Amino acid sequence: MIPAREALALLQEGNQRFVSDVSNRDAITGRARRLELAKSQEPFAAILGCSDSRVPVEIVFDQGLGDLFVIRVAGNIVAPSLIGSVEFAAEQFGTRLVVVLGHTQCGAIEATLQQLRRPVENQSRNLHSIVDLIRPSIEGLLATDLKHDHRALVHAAVRANIRASVRQLRHGSDIIEHLIQKAGLMVVGAEYSLETGVVDFFDGLTETDP
Repeated sequence: MIPAREALALLQEGNQRFVSDVSNRDAITGRARRLELAKSQEPFAAILGCSDSRVPVEIVFDQGLGDLFVIRVAGNIVAPSLIGSVEFAAEQFGTRLVVVLGHTQCGAIEATLQQLRRPVENQSRNLHSIVDLIRPSIEGLLATDLKHDHRALVHAAVRANIRASVRQLRHGSDIIEHLIQKAGLMVVGAEYSLETGVVDFFDGLTETDP
């Protein structure tokens, strides 16, 4: 079992390799590793990320087979099945780091902002369910001066949504709360930049983080 802080360092180092274009994918996805993992797995981090095709989690963190337990859903939202997936990784595999990974220019955030400003009546029920989960964390931003700067509004909304998902994971499960208090589990929030490739871990690294 890799402690949360050590797992976080591994992700940060991997992202630096990705940004610098010095990764060695063959060493972490080869046949020997595949055969080793056929027996068991011990992913050192669980990532709740967005489904966006431009944010392939293992590549962004320069990790290979068996390293990450990845859960992807549009808007990196938190719903019961997703909480269950995080519980599974933490309980079954001893994973001690959970990262909520959002990203710049998130389409789910844009869709929610559009819905808040100008409701779309024919939006599908399924897409609406995603928007409804994002809405509470960002609708207050439209009452601020950010409403006059769309780019700044989207940036703030992406981070607000990440923070909301982090809070939901920390406090939406007795299992996760217990592991945080007694077993060193960390739940942190991060934002991936489509432009630079850099992952900014901005929530949950210190005791003063919300």
